Amino acid sequence: MYLRHLQVTDFRSWPHADLPLEPGPTVLVGQNGRGKTNLLEAIGYVATLGSHRVATDAPLIRYGCERALIRVAVVNDDRELTVELEVTAGRANRARVNRGAVGKPRDVLGILRTVLFSPEDLALVRGDPGERRRFLDDLLVQRAPRFAGVRADYEKVLKQRNALLKTAGKRKGTGREDPYALSTLEVWDNHLAAAGAQLLAARLNLVADLGPHAAAAYMGVAPDSRPAKIAYKSSLGEALPSAYGVPDGERADPETLAGLLTQAMADSRKAELERGISLVGPHRDELELILGQMPAKGYASHGESWSFALALRLGSYELLRGEAGEPVLLLDDVFAELDRRRRSRLAEVAAGAEQVLVTAAVEEDVPAELAGRRFKVADGELTSG
Repeated sequence: MYLRHLQVTDFRSWPHADLPLEPGPTVLVGQNGRGKTNLLEAIGYVATLGSHRVATDAPLIRYGCERALIRVAVVNDDRELTVELEVTAGRANRARVNRGAVGKPRDVLGILRTVLFSPEDLALVRGDPGERRRFLDDLLVQRAPRFAGVRADYEKVLKQRNALLKTAGKRKGTGREDPYALSTLEVWDNHLAAAGAQLLAARLNLVADLGPHAAAAYMGVAPDSRPAKIAYKSSLGEALPSAYGVPDGERADPETLAGLLTQAMADSRKAELERGISLVGPHRDELELILGQMPAKGYASHGESWSFALALRLGSYELLRGEAGEPVLLLDDVFAELDRRRRSRLAEVAAGAEQVLVTAAVEEDVPAELAGRRFKVADGELTSG
């Protein structure tokens, strides 16, 4: 898989940009603040329908404009598809494939798959659990695009259930229970358990499959460090079968998990009503990053944190390429942040990729292994050479 062309209009700082692409390395060189990262962000948005830098779409639209356009030509084997996304402030986004409208933007997921490594990835190790849950879910959607709908369904049900908990809890606090609200809550328990079990099972199976790749990648970039591993920590606690979520363990079963989630919600009913929030489900879970016997967060050095973040991305790359062909590798201004050993290991993997796009402030930051097509980015223009 590779990109043949990228075009953006009114995206971030770019009124317009055309970037012809080909397999192998392509390097974008320019001073900070000139828009290099914006182009990689646009590519990543097509693959995930999200940005690695912001949580909402509004900042993606150039100041003073109503919409932004992203268009890419994706070649996979002998087939080429053109994907166009229209990002609109305050309205639903729209998508087209080969100039034909699709039902929902998420229908384009799976056409382009990417793995992006950026300075923001340090938050995977040092940030809050939400960063790691998002990492898992984004990777899950690239692995199986249907889970974009599962995740959206779960978030919708969770929002409605939390609203009902707050209503029922307030009435309960005044001594006047609302029988209707409490009976309705049981219905939402079932909805949350059904959607949550699908998401939880998929995450557990993903962690089991990703774990060996991430551990091997960490050993490759930090051979003198303690061994690294990942583990899934569920709000189900000890009720979760121990064989789930580990390499060579059992595949997680959504039907079994739905029953466990339903029971856990029943057990937590009093506390949930008192607090007005859902205390059980994938939204409360955590991806644990472990170095030796200690959690990486709070105990890993700066170098170890970078190594773990890099290992998660390289592990993701190896997992995806082993299942459905190579994803496009995006390296956003990361070589300047890495020491010689980590730069060398990342360059070794990137040099073997079908297509890799690299951004750098100065050409000297780019390893010789990635010598390829160069573009200079300056004053809102792309110049080849």
